[in-house]
Amino acid sequence: MTPTLWSLFQTSEPAALGASSRTGALPQAELEKQLAAATQEPLARAVVLLWHDHLEAAHLLAQAVEGRDGSYVHGLMHRREPDYGNAKYWLRRVGRHPTHPLLAIRVAALLAAAEAGGAELEAQLLPAGAWEPFGFVDLCEAEAGSRSGKSPAAAGRTRLLREIQRIEFELLLDHLAGPPPGKPVT
Repeated sequence: MTPTLWSLFQTSEPAALGASSRTGALPQAELEKQLAAATQEPLARAVVLLWHDHLEAAHLLAQAVEGRDGSYVHGLMHRREPDYGNAKYWLRRVGRHPTHPLLAIRVAALLAAAEAGGAELEAQLLPAGAWEPFGFVDLCEAEAGSRSGKSPAAAGRTRLLREIQRIEFELLLDHLAGPPPGKPVT
């Protein structure tokens, strides 16, 4: 059975906000082999590689593609690296991306359902109801600098930010390669 991009995107937990690897990420050689059977679209491949913590391989693909989509993937890679200033540079080149309106809706719903901290995050991520990618970069940077990761509140905030990142990656993959089979186009 040929793997789909969407089957390769599924992992037991969302990607870290930074460069760390996690359980459930496929080794690069295995992932590259499966990606070769799933698609030749370089940015879709880069998103899946980035999701599986292979930042350098994703970077090589993203920097070879000009335009809004290539800049977006490039910015996400630098956000995870972490090189926050460079991430913001690439995200400025993106401007408003076609995924941002739906991203704002899905993040708003996630934050509304959050047990704690949703209103604070909403102020940074969704000012005036629109997705603010620079606010997310700032939150990722603050999270990386936080040493309070052991408290339940801090752990909950990290999980929430990782889930937001998953939504962002999922919508970008939808945009680049189409939705998964059986999912209506939104």
